[in-house]
Amino acid sequence: MSYRSGNYAAFYVASPFKETNLGANIARDFCYYNMLRMWKGKDTSFPFNDSHNKNYNVRDGSDWEKTLKPRLHERIRNSKNIILFLSSVTKNSCALNEEINYGINTCSLPIIVVYPDFSDRLEIAYRGVFKEQVTKLWNKLPVFRDNMNKVPTLHIAMNKKDIISALTKKEFMVNSKAEIGQYYLIR
Repeated sequence: MSYRSGNYAAFYVASPFKETNLGANIARDFCYYNMLRMWKGKDTSFPFNDSHNKNYNVRDGSDWEKTLKPRLHERIRNSKNIILFLSSVTKNSCALNEEINYGINTCSLPIIVVYPDFSDRLEIAYRGVFKEQVTKLWNKLPVFRDNMNKVPTLHIAMNKKDIISALTKKEFMVNSKAEIGQYYLIR
């Protein structure tokens, strides 16, 4: 078994995607991933270990079956969890569907769902019940909605404090994960 130290970030981007200034600025979910990278760049103690920096980069014109999909799988296999950005702009894409399906059903990775449209935990769930605006987002990504009950899944709002807390919880790392179920942060 490989050493699983990375956090695999999964997010929606329209295809084909080019990581240029314009591309990054118009792909909203990609901007949240970039925010994690920025926080890490500014403070090396920030607990994000980017799995996307672990193997060869790929080009937009690369073949899906021969190049892109195998590289995604390698990055996911070397990860301890998946950070899924799920927002109002998220769409069910081939790549995002593959990442979540492979991460849950093949690698049994815990999922940390970050909801960029919400900044406080009380917008996610209250007294053990997920808010309707959150459960509606699950329908945007059926592979996640239908399989999230197979792994521990932590649902958090988009704020740095909650992200740090989530990334440091051993219960949401593959080798020390919590029991299967839906969780949210309680302060």
